[in-house]
Amino acid sequence: MASGLRVLAVDDVRAALDELCRLLRAAPEVDEVHAAADALSALKMIQAEPFDGVFLDISMPGLNGLELASLLAKLSEPPAIVFVTAYDGHAVSAYGIGALDYLLKPVRAERLSDALARVERFVAARRAAEATEQATPPKPDAMPVLPVETDGRIRYVRRGDVRYAEAHGDYVRLHTATGVHLVRMPISRLQEYWEESGFVRVHRGYLVAIDAVRELRSDSVGGMLAHTDLGDVPVSRRHARELRERLLQAAQRGELGRR
Repeated sequence: MASGLRVLAVDDVRAALDELCRLLRAAPEVDEVHAAADALSALKMIQAEPFDGVFLDISMPGLNGLELASLLAKLSEPPAIVFVTAYDGHAVSAYGIGALDYLLKPVRAERLSDALARVERFVAARRAAEATEQATPPKPDAMPVLPVETDGRIRYVRRGDVRYAEAHGDYVRLHTATGVHLVRMPISRLQEYWEESGFVRVHRGYLVAIDAVRELRSDSVGGMLAHTDLGDVPVSRRHARELRERLLQAAQRGELGRR
């Protein structure tokens, strides 16, 4: 039973392109075959409409097959790449780009069948991942606002205003630009609510907002401090590595020092 694969064959040699298309059309796994005589034409076709797989020659004038594959790998949903070439010297580079298979000319029907099976698995895995993503409802935003009672009045503190949180017995102190607010909640529970929203545990008694950290400093006894505009937060050794990794990721996204 045909799997519905939609594939593109690319080769600048007309006879080789015709033969590859013939083999692909004869394969029971394939429903639709398109052809391109050069890499630029292939790129335009792929950008215009989706393909499950691209069967690609390497040695072509202008943009060669390896260069085209590198461009395709940057697409949000790249097709499966199978190289079809007369030379075996590019196999390492091909697999390094992410090719599923590397076929040598003249292509045998059984080897093509193996390559198509790989393309089928690639497509099936992508469709399964997309189905899972669509079936999984987004998580509700956990506690973006916390009620704080002071002198018989209730105020609401936004998570985005909190630089860091400090354990204080059965309470947590929320440090914001407008002051320190006391909430009856263990810091471990607050961590569960806020760790997916940019807060990280840096010490047994502290959570800090990653985008509030301006720099890391050393204290007088060789320990580490996370500096924010509201003060320094102690960082224990067990949490230092995770904090550095999270800060590096935030810096790469340009998110440091926003609070």
